[in-house]
Amino acid sequence: MSTPSTRLPEGRYGRSSDQRADRTLKVVGGVLAVLLLGLVGWLGYHYVAQNEISAEVISFDISDDAVKVHLEVHKDAGVDGYCTVRSQSEDGAEVGRADFRFDRDATRVDEVVTLRTTSPGTTAELVGCHTG
Repeated sequence: MSTPSTRLPEGRYGRSSDQRADRTLKVVGGVLAVLLLGLVGWLGYHYVAQNEISAEVISFDISDDAVKVHLEVHKDAGVDGYCTVRSQSEDGAEVGRADFRFDRDATRVDEVVTLRTTSPGTTAELVGCHTG
């Protein structure tokens, strides 16, 4: 004896609700993915286009009460700004932090700045650069 089939005859009643739900989820997921990708692209462009000052630490030299930091700063001509540099001790405590202004019209500034420290520092870290 066999059990009767509970499947509906194919093609007789249209698509099942599961298939409609799957298609709706795919459409909603695609729209959300496009929106998220657009948002990430816009934020990335905004960050790159609006960042008028960037810098990097080329080298640093440590002494007992100061750290000499060689900074290379790239900025738009005529833009004034500053970069914040900090130093930490061997145990990770911050021993010095200072802002250094860059007001020249040059687009590239290569300068050695001196960061005073409260105790011997082991690092020189560029925290960030800002216009103003």
